[in-house]
Formats: sequence, C-alpha cells, structure tokens
Amino acid sequence: MITTEGRPGANVTGIEPYVAGLPAKQMEFAREVVPGAKSVGLLTNLSDPKAPPQAQELEAAGRGLEINVTSSDANRPEEIESALQVLASRRVDVVIVLQSSMLIGNSQQIAASALAKRLPTVYGYREHVVAGGLASYGVDLRWCYHRSAYFVDKILHGARPADLPVEFPTNLVLSINLKTAKALGLEILPTLLARADEVIE
Repeated sequence: MITTEGRPGANVTGIEPYVAGLPAKQMEFAREVVPGAKSVGLLTNLSDPKAPPQAQELEAAGRGLEINVTSSDANRPEEIESALQVLASRRVDVVIVLQSSMLIGNSQQIAASALAKRLPTVYGYREHVVAGGLASYGVDLRWCYHRSAYFVDKILHGARPADLPVEFPTNLVLSINLKTAKALGLEILPTLLARADEVIE
C-alpha cells in the first residue's frame, strides 16, 4: 500500500494503469459504439483489486445515463465462456470488459467468444482490439511499459522508490477494429472513426 501518490512511502512506486473517472467515459463510449444502447453488460473479474472500483463507477455512470447495467463475473479463464453466455442470455446491447490482468491475458478467447455470441465489446486496453475485440478507450500500456524504464533507471542510480511519485498515464488511446464491426453488422459512426487513434482493418 502507498501512503500518497506524491510520496508513496515504503518501497513502492511506478505507473498506476487505472485512472479514476475513465470507466464513466467508457460507458459513454459504449453508447457511441452502439448508438441507443439501453442495456450494458459488464464482464468483471472482481478478484482483481482493480476491478471493483471500475464496476462501481460503471454502474453509477449507467444510472446517470438511465442504462440498465448487468454484470457477470469470471475470475478464472475457464469461467469466461459461461460469464459471456450469461450476458448474451440477458440480451445486452454491448459489453464492457473490465481492465484486469486475467482478462487481458485471455483477450483472444474473449474476442472470439463475444463475436460468436454477437456481442459488441468495449475495452480499456487496445491489446483486446488487436486480438479481435471491437473497440477500446483507455490507457496505452505500451507507454506504461516504456515509462517504467524511467523508474528502473532512477532506482539503479540510487533514488529511493518511496521518494518517486506514482505516475498516472495522461495519454488515452481510442482503437477500433473495423473487421470485427463488419462481422457484427455494426456501422461505426464516421465522427467516431475520425477521432480514433488506431483503426484496424
């Protein structure tokens, strides 16, 4: 545990890939990807400490937008298929996949299963979209990995981790997989495509 982001204390510092407020923007983004969506499913992984705050923000954002939000939890890879089947059976318009280590590690399975079930998917990491997911809006993990080298260099040159402020990503990336959109029969709005940092065809 860190004391504060500015002075983390103990022997901990680094990049915080979870950005407060981002899940609410992902909910709005899901409504752009699937205009008029009234029912949003959440694929959660609540055993990951990063997941509960995301789920709470998404549920609050859904209430504010008068969207019905329903969740299905998967905490092991073998639970992903059944969790997505639950969301498909509830006839959600779009699924938001939470940012967690287990879910990103199984991005190809999620993308293939969601496509087979005709579920449009929105993610927080572009890696899911590269693996065949529909769209993502969130932190650029490539930047996080690159920036981590800064901390390694500082520490190797004698800096105490406790004195290095925890950093938060400032650059958010919007990625869209047009091949997946076409397979789902979705037409992505031109205004959304124009804003995209990455379009996979």
